[in-house]
Amino acid sequence: MTGATRESRRQGGLIVRASLLAGLTMLAGCQTALEQAYEPPAVQPSSTPQIVSEVQKNDPRAQMGAREHPRILASYGGEYKDEKTERLVARITGALTAVSENPSQSYRITILNSPAINAFALPGGYLYVTRGLLALANDASEVAAVLSHEMAHVTANHGIQRQQREEAEVIASRVVSEVLSSDIAGKEALARGKLRLAAFSRNQELQADQIGVRMLGEAGYDPYAAARFLEAMAAYASFNAVDPENDQSMDFLSSHPSAPQRVDLARRHARAFGPEGTTGDRGRDYYLDGIDGLLYGDSPQEGYVRGQTFLHGKLGIRFEVPEGFQIDNKVEAVLATGPGEVAIRFDGVADSQGRSLTDYIASGWVTGLEPDTIRATQVNGLEAATARASADRWDFDVTVIRIGSQIYRFLTAVPKGSAALEPTAKVLRASFRRMTAEEAASLKPLRVRVFTVKQGETVPTLASRMMGTDRKLELFRMINAMGLTATVKPGDRVKIITE
Repeated sequence: MTGATRESRRQGGLIVRASLLAGLTMLAGCQTALEQAYEPPAVQPSSTPQIVSEVQKNDPRAQMGAREHPRILASYGGEYKDEKTERLVARITGALTAVSENPSQSYRITILNSPAINAFALPGGYLYVTRGLLALANDASEVAAVLSHEMAHVTANHGIQRQQREEAEVIASRVVSEVLSSDIAGKEALARGKLRLAAFSRNQELQADQIGVRMLGEAGYDPYAAARFLEAMAAYASFNAVDPENDQSMDFLSSHPSAPQRVDLARRHARAFGPEGTTGDRGRDYYLDGIDGLLYGDSPQEGYVRGQTFLHGKLGIRFEVPEGFQIDNKVEAVLATGPGEVAIRFDGVADSQGRSLTDYIASGWVTGLEPDTIRATQVNGLEAATARASADRWDFDVTVIRIGSQIYRFLTAVPKGSAALEPTAKVLRASFRRMTAEEAASLKPLRVRVFTVKQGETVPTLASRMMGTDRKLELFRMINAMGLTATVKPGDRVKIITE
């Protein structure tokens, strides 16, 4: 099938549009003509760049997506800007657009600056993929599998069909927020109740799977990539979960049902293009080129997680969570979950009034506060105060610490009567401190680095170079899609997480 695509980077995103005689406008005004859906592009100047407002100005569905776009950016750390990676995602999306159900549909693709494994679509062609998902994927066909699934939701108008359910959920959430008026009251999911888009129905998901696999095959990609990457995401979710059976992290699998039957159906759809391993291009080499140097994990603006420790060089602070806890560093707060439904939230607020910390705790922002538990104290030489609170079926420890004009807040939640409250809060208070200038200066972000295997190197020796995890071998195998018996040979290319 012959098609052409057009895309440009404007207003924080990429636009991709397939139409007759159109070219592919890339990023800073370059144009690529895709004579076939999956041919390497040639770059030349464009005289007709497309912009979001012009392409989508008469599309009411795009207006719906536009209203939600700023909220999505705010919730996922903004846009991740890297020309090489943007070109990679644009190339994949352009090939898919040419064989989509509606080749005239405009798409705005945004890479989100989040380590979460997620991708989703909004009405009007707004597509989102996180850099965390790009880091996990091993080739272009796997990312194409995710994007084709999301594009199928757009072309099938699934976003419009679910609007009524979303409105009902908003009403329900408003009732909850009005009854539970504070940041901590009734937070069964203090660290788990993360932003999620309303889920598509199972039939909509299966329809998007079928359309997506067809698009994969017709675009020249490996059609089995959909099943393969579903399994990879499930394995990664299990790797990161404190409680794999109950984890509801804000990732692709929490908003997209994953089941063995769904993986099996994806493989069945793929068989229409031929036996596994014999059809379609995976696009591994150019994909690895496109993500080499990709930011991995937390961004410098949000601080870093290193095992059980959170460090923020710009704020100059650090603390640790107990063993067995998983830290989840979000834009609005640092969240952590541990065994026994124990949850921690850490954030900071500006201290404009300079009142005592005991008065601050009692100022009304804590629902269920037990006033007789408020105590002034010190945390590693810093002014602090603590208190207890109780709401619904939860007990809370509240610890606030002042540094300059900032108040830092720890909220620890445990099921009522749990003996874990004081030991957990004690670890936080004992470990919170200012960082030294040397510590702050030494902090560097982790990145995906692509290495070519040399003579004598093995999976264990390569894995030993991984940083940011104490499960180096397990994570190395996972991000490189290597089973327990897989080996490497000279000339192979692998991903390593390092500075």
